[in-house]
Amino acid sequence: MNTSSVITKYYESERLCRCGENKPNQTQLQTQRLSKLFLAFTFLCPSYNLAMQAWTIQKLLNWITEYLTERSIDSPRLSAELLLSGVLETKRIELYTQFDKPVDKRQLDKLHDLVKRAGQNEPVAYLIGKTEFYSLELNITADCMIPRPETELLVQRAIEFLRTRPGTQLVCDLCTGSGCIAVAIAKNFPDARIIATDICDAALNVAAGNVEKHQLKDRIKLLHGDLFDPIISGLDVGKFDLIVCNPPYVSAAEYEKLDKNVKDYEPKSALFAGADGLDIYRRLIEKVDEFLKPDAALMLEIGYAQGRAVRELLEQTGAFAEIKIEKDPHNNDRIATARRISS
Repeated sequence: MNTSSVITKYYESERLCRCGENKPNQTQLQTQRLSKLFLAFTFLCPSYNLAMQAWTIQKLLNWITEYLTERSIDSPRLSAELLLSGVLETKRIELYTQFDKPVDKRQLDKLHDLVKRAGQNEPVAYLIGKTEFYSLELNITADCMIPRPETELLVQRAIEFLRTRPGTQLVCDLCTGSGCIAVAIAKNFPDARIIATDICDAALNVAAGNVEKHQLKDRIKLLHGDLFDPIISGLDVGKFDLIVCNPPYVSAAEYEKLDKNVKDYEPKSALFAGADGLDIYRRLIEKVDEFLKPDAALMLEIGYAQGRAVRELLEQTGAFAEIKIEKDPHNNDRIATARRISS
C-alpha cells in the first residue's frame, strides 16, 4: 500500500464520518481511530515523506507511549522517554525542555526500529544499551541480566555494614554479571577493595566496561570462573570482610511462568538455578566459611519465598552467629544476611 492510497482512504473515511454528524460520539470515536491509524502509518513506514508530517519530541513521546500502552508494555511513558532520549543522545529531562524540536529522518529511522522491537517485548535496556542502578548509569547488553530495583536493597545493606567497620574492607561479589553491585558499593564506599567473579566471559566484558566507565579499575578486580574457583587464597586475598551475591535463583516451575520480556531475552544462565532454585546457594554456602574473616558477613539476594530454605542451608554450616531474612517493600523475601562467628 503506497502513501497516496492511505491518505485517500483516510480522507474518504473522514467524509463518511461527517455524514453521521447526528451521532457525535460515534463520529469522534471513528475520527480518533483513523487519526491513530494515520499516525501509525506515518511513523512506522520508513519511506514516508517527512515533509508531510513534522515529528516533534512531544508528538513522538505521546505516540510511542500510546503505542506501547496498547501492547501492554510495562511503564510505557518511561520506556518512550528512554527510547527517545537514547536515540537523541540527550537526558530524559531535556526532552521536556525541547517539546517542539523536530526529529530528523536519520533519528526517526533508528527510533522506528527500536519502537517496533520494544512493542514485541524486547527490554528497553537492551535496546538502548544502558540502564540506571543505584543512581548510576551502567552499560548493559543481552549477555547479562538487567539490574533490578530490588537488588538496590542488597547494595544498601552492604554499604551500611561496611560503614560500621574501620579501615580498608575486602569485598567479594560473586555472580557479578554487569558489575552493578561491585560498582555501586565501590562508588559509595571508597575504602572497599572488591574482587568480582563470574562464569560468563561476555558478562565480565560488560562489567569491565562499567568499572572503567566509573573509574574504579584500581579498586575492583574482575576474575573469570565459577563462584570462588578463580580466587587464589593468599595471592588474590586472604579472607573477606563481606561477601555479596545475587545468584540465579529461579526454579524450574517459575522459569516457565516468567514474563515474555524476561524469558525470551535475558540469559537463562543468569536466572535458572535447578528444580527448586537453590542450586547456586548450596554450592556457595558449602564453601563460604573458608573465605570469611571472623565477624564478617555474607549477604545474598534470594527469591520471594526462599527465606526459610536459605536460612536452613546457612544454619547447617554451623559457621554463623546471626542469620536474618529481610523482606522487600512488596513483602517478599529478598535479603539473607549471615554474620560469621567471631573467634
